[in-house]
Amino acid sequence: MATSPTQLHQLSLLLGPDPSHFETLLSHLMSSSNDQRSAAEFLFNLCKQAHPDSLLLRLTQLLSSSSFPETRAMSAVLLRKHLTSATDDSFLYPKLTESTRSTIKISLLSSLQHETAKSVTRKINDTISELAAAVLPEGGWQELLPFMLQCVTAQNNHNLQESALLIFARLAQYIGETLIPHLATLHGVFLNCLNNSTSGEVRIAALNATINFIQCLTNNSDREKFQDLLPLMMRTLTGALNGNQEATAQEALELLIELAGGEPRFLRKQIVEVVGSMLQIAEAGSLEEGTRHLAIEFVITLAEARDRAPGMMRKLPQFVHRLFMVLMGMLLDIDDDPQWHAAETEDEDAGETSNYGFGQECLDRLAIALGGNTVVPVASEVFPAFFSSPEWQKPHAALITLAQIAEGCSKVMIKYLDQVVSMVMNSFQHPHPRVRWAAINAIGQLSTDLGPDLQMKYHQLVLPALAGAMDDVQNPRVQAHAASAMLNFSENCMPDILTPYLDGVVSKLLVLLQNGKQMVKEGALTALASVADSSQEHFQKYYDAVMPYLKAILINANDKSNRMLRAKSMECISLVGMAVGKDKFRDDAKQVMDVLMSLQGSQMEADDPTTSYMLQAWARLCKCLRQDFLPYMSVVMPPLLQSAQLKPDVTITSADSDADIDEDDDGSIETITLGDKRIGIRTSVLEEKATACNMLCCYADELKEGFFPWIDQVATILVPLLKFYFHEEVRKAAVSAMPELLGSAKLAVEKDQSQGHNESYIKQLSDYIVPALVEALHKEPEVEICVSMLDSLTECIQVSGPLLDECQVRSIVEEIKQGHHSQLS
Repeated sequence: MATSPTQLHQLSLLLGPDPSHFETLLSHLMSSSNDQRSAAEFLFNLCKQAHPDSLLLRLTQLLSSSSFPETRAMSAVLLRKHLTSATDDSFLYPKLTESTRSTIKISLLSSLQHETAKSVTRKINDTISELAAAVLPEGGWQELLPFMLQCVTAQNNHNLQESALLIFARLAQYIGETLIPHLATLHGVFLNCLNNSTSGEVRIAALNATINFIQCLTNNSDREKFQDLLPLMMRTLTGALNGNQEATAQEALELLIELAGGEPRFLRKQIVEVVGSMLQIAEAGSLEEGTRHLAIEFVITLAEARDRAPGMMRKLPQFVHRLFMVLMGMLLDIDDDPQWHAAETEDEDAGETSNYGFGQECLDRLAIALGGNTVVPVASEVFPAFFSSPEWQKPHAALITLAQIAEGCSKVMIKYLDQVVSMVMNSFQHPHPRVRWAAINAIGQLSTDLGPDLQMKYHQLVLPALAGAMDDVQNPRVQAHAASAMLNFSENCMPDILTPYLDGVVSKLLVLLQNGKQMVKEGALTALASVADSSQEHFQKYYDAVMPYLKAILINANDKSNRMLRAKSMECISLVGMAVGKDKFRDDAKQVMDVLMSLQGSQMEADDPTTSYMLQAWARLCKCLRQDFLPYMSVVMPPLLQSAQLKPDVTITSADSDADIDEDDDGSIETITLGDKRIGIRTSVLEEKATACNMLCCYADELKEGFFPWIDQVATILVPLLKFYFHEEVRKAAVSAMPELLGSAKLAVEKDQSQGHNESYIKQLSDYIVPALVEALHKEPEVEICVSMLDSLTECIQVSGPLLDECQVRSIVEEIKQGHHSQLS
């Protein structure tokens, strides 16, 4: 860009002999005034383009000489950004002369030695670490290692020792291999710092460096040489706790958790001592919650590292027992909050503490990690005392534990089904509503995890008990939860088991539908939908009693607070329609479709659940009505095509940036790290996209030749999604749709419903789909999806085989041969 005389003058001042001008510029870069900041950024960028060497040398000079800590800090940050960030035009290192580079490196090390402010030292550390990570592997900073070793042994300068160790820790993954010749030296250094330092910060930094270094060693015998440091590493933790420095102890625990996840085998020889110390911390009620949670996290992480170090924790049964007791103890940390009883929604968790939530999550993880053979004997030893306790919190904790461990222990629990079910069923009579709620919760979870055995053996106990709980008018939460558990029970249940109970269950659910509490109505709708789905044609006799209520809710539940209720009524109506079949449902179907079509036309808010429920209801109604659904397609398809074309909402930052991607409270953003990028993806958008793609596939499948008018549009949307790597469900749906689209085209041509198109249309479509499938197969990372792609390809070839030319057949065969080899290798 052309530079005006005024700007040239400003540049010469900024980079001239008097550093105060540049110092002022930096203070303006940090200014809260937008105008001042913009002007400063403009000038800074001018310097960057015109004189990169002078600019960075000036920053280096200010870092070592400015009397203002904030100026020194800003200089370090700007140096880091421009020396190391290869993402944009900030990256100046390649443009610098060798002499500038050399001056900067010498000056950075000198600044590190002389800096007195801790916050600035940290920023200099970052700059040195990142620059070193970029240039060291190519031998671009010979002086650094000798300098760091000298710093680490500087007994009288703790700040310098800490800095050098933190840089070691950061660099381990980049230069671990180049340090192998110095193993003995490093071992001595780490030993010294862990053992002798009077400074807690130095010990933590040494722990950090040691752990990072151990993890970057690929050779077992190299790692073994550091085994004798483990007791000292643990002492860093216990020393901090004994000195009441819990923040330091938490840092140490986080580092040790990293080791447990990354190199569990390093802990194997001393596992009894290590796990013993961690459990002591977990059991110490006088410590902060955060400290105890981290100690538990360590032990669970070790249990989960079974592929790297199998069976390590299983061999310590007394430890599993102690951990189990600690976690169940955390479930006792719950208050009987009046809010819980008065709640309007099922997910209100008033009274639950962070201990309670953490205990639940860890019991689930522990059971999955160690399995039923280890966990069930411990549970059966602990449960009787909890179940028979007069304090409601104890039976409540036992029931919650049972629900949490069911998934991980299902195979073993099946053997103890009698005892398990009898413990839970007894609790249905408990005087405290929260215990009854927990018993229902446990039955729901066990119906999922231990079904269908539980349903077959205990239906005569469970179904009457759930129906009885629906009568608990004093406790709407118990009623609503009983309806939800009915859903879990019926999902895994054969129709002949359910049928004898339907009279009682359906009449109870109809009573609940008329109940005042919204969550009770919602629970009843979901349960009715599930019962109808499970009992299929047996549900016909209840249709006339049920459908008027369902339609009334669909029509009347139209204010904002009732959105979920209306959405669930759509789900219920469509599932009931599918269960009873077209003939029974036909008369109501038209009215229901009209309501849905008018809703379709109305403006809905982004967070309204109606949209996704409606998409699914349409698809079920289509399955039920088949060709009779065709008149509605012109209304159904536009929003579906729109949802299928949603772009993923992606945020990309650098993996080590301080700016966290805004995690939503509802956990709707997932982050993945790819190389040096952190990618945040809003999952709700992807789920809507996946649902829409599945629906399109479903319509093509159900409507056969009737789907012909939409084939072109749908193929254009779905074929590129065969390579949509943000979401597996989207790819799976696109894969399944390919043969359906070809099949629909072929039938339409054969039945003369193809709007004048002939066989050449099928050939065109096949030429678009088949090569795309073959290419996607070549790039697909998931084996399971590769299998679906091969199935899909087979079906496509069955439809359009005669139309493929020799060249296409040869390319398919070649691709499959190649793909087969690469998958196997």
